[in-house]
Amino acid sequence: MTHGEPHDHDHYHDHHHDGHDDHGHHHEHPAPRLHGGPHEHVFLGASHDRNARRTWLVIALTATMMVVEIVAGTIYGSMALVADGWHMSTHAAAMLIAAVAYLVARRQATNPRFTFGTGKISDLAAFASANVLALVALLIGAESVARFFAPVNIDFSQAIAVAVVGLIVNLVSAWLLRDDHHHEHGHVHGGDNNLRAAYLHVLADALTSVLAIAALLAGSLAGWTWMDPAMGIVGALVIARWSWSLIRDAGRVLVDYVPDGENLPQQIRHAIEDGGDARITDLHVWQVGPGHKAAIVALEARSPQPAETYRAKLADITGLAHLTVEVSRA
Repeated sequence: MTHGEPHDHDHYHDHHHDGHDDHGHHHEHPAPRLHGGPHEHVFLGASHDRNARRTWLVIALTATMMVVEIVAGTIYGSMALVADGWHMSTHAAAMLIAAVAYLVARRQATNPRFTFGTGKISDLAAFASANVLALVALLIGAESVARFFAPVNIDFSQAIAVAVVGLIVNLVSAWLLRDDHHHEHGHVHGGDNNLRAAYLHVLADALTSVLAIAALLAGSLAGWTWMDPAMGIVGALVIARWSWSLIRDAGRVLVDYVPDGENLPQQIRHAIEDGGDARITDLHVWQVGPGHKAAIVALEARSPQPAETYRAKLADITGLAHLTVEVSRA
């Protein structure tokens, strides 16, 4: 039903997003209250700019270490250093995806062609980065299996040194990306999947370093050379699980899936329907950015009130940044 059409029944329409302008068929249009222009849709995460700065800092650290390892390995003839340097490049590239996503989302935040803002750009980047992480897991697993059948000679002292240096770099990077990351258990719905993707790449690198150190020490001290490929397979399986979790969560946001445990639809129904004669006939809820949800609510009532009345009932719901309410007489 479009604005301005004649109706054979009472119909109120209210369109609201986080303090933006409201309008209705039977009401005057008040001026925007918070933003400089009507209908802005800026649904970036609360820590968007801070997360972007930290991601760029980790990229700089990773890229510097990558170049140092490749150059040093070339000069000193160490394939272990060269290989680890190129391995770090895959994570640097994935984090670059995250950083560019932050940049594009900020620069295009007020572009009216992004009808619901640029908040989902971070989830698109996270989805791409998660696929890169899955590819890393596949390559590590394939190489580890191959080494069971074709073992290679390992310079244990040199390899351990490389793994220790890599672990230190990744621990520093993890510290830089602290606070806002989401663990695989109990992560917060609606969080910043882009930062989570960057964190998982750092965590994956740290995990491979820890497993490598354990395997190399076992090989050096006990002669258990089979530990090296075995730990590689363990690492590949863990990284694959992390990547799948991120692919699932970012993908759900991209296709507007309401995650398990999300009770926003129930909150809206209770707020509107309890204690009145209103009944929701159509309800759509989806995420438009980290920490920002949108909803379209169509309801009918025997004694309908202006849409603003029903919107006021939803004012205390956390994270509901964009709201459209349509009211019809039952």
